[in-house]
Amino acid sequence: MQTEGRGNGSAEAAGGPATAAASGASSDAERSIADIIAVATAEFAEKGLAGARIDEIAERTRTSKRMIYYYFKSKEGLYLAVLEEAYRGMRGIEATLDLEHLPPRQALRALVGFTFDYQRANPDFIRLVMNENMHKGEFLKKSPNIRALNAPAIDALRDIYRRGLEEGVFREGLDPIDLHISISALAFFNVSNQYTFSLIFDRDVTAEDRVAARRKNVEDMVLGYMLKQNSFS
Repeated sequence: MQTEGRGNGSAEAAGGPATAAASGASSDAERSIADIIAVATAEFAEKGLAGARIDEIAERTRTSKRMIYYYFKSKEGLYLAVLEEAYRGMRGIEATLDLEHLPPRQALRALVGFTFDYQRANPDFIRLVMNENMHKGEFLKKSPNIRALNAPAIDALRDIYRRGLEEGVFREGLDPIDLHISISALAFFNVSNQYTFSLIFDRDVTAEDRVAARRKNVEDMVLGYMLKQNSFS
């Protein structure tokens, strides 16, 4: 980024034209990057890494291939940025649930319900994760941020479980990461397999009443598994 008016140090220090120009250029770049990632998310989710085209993304964002490569270095770099942003978006909303101020059972239902609702409302997230699993995590493993992005999800569940143990609500010996995997699987499968389930069983699993019933079933299954009075030995 070029800085104009270098000789006018006092104006820049006072927040003069050069500072305003730099701030405006930075804001423009941030908006451009956000637009590119939003369009690329839909493109990669629909067509996968191999099928997505930078030309199409550039046209839909009214930018140039040159600028996309300037921001993201490569098609794979853009794909990785899309993956990171998909997880960042989910975890960012999850962090606003205020789970630490809810009783453990209520907090667990809130977390499970959120996971179910978010994944249902964001099928592109499901498709991106499915696509990256087809690549055996090849690109996500290059991310320096992905573990830090997802650590708060485990921390939140670990805190709920700890408080539930202290209150004598939950049984001992459960692994928060395994619990997270189970919660994610129950929410994920409901979206990823909705078309095959509807076809095979001749039942519209996307109908609102069935979605609501399924959501409650998922909450009940996770909570029932964790409650102290249940024994699975």
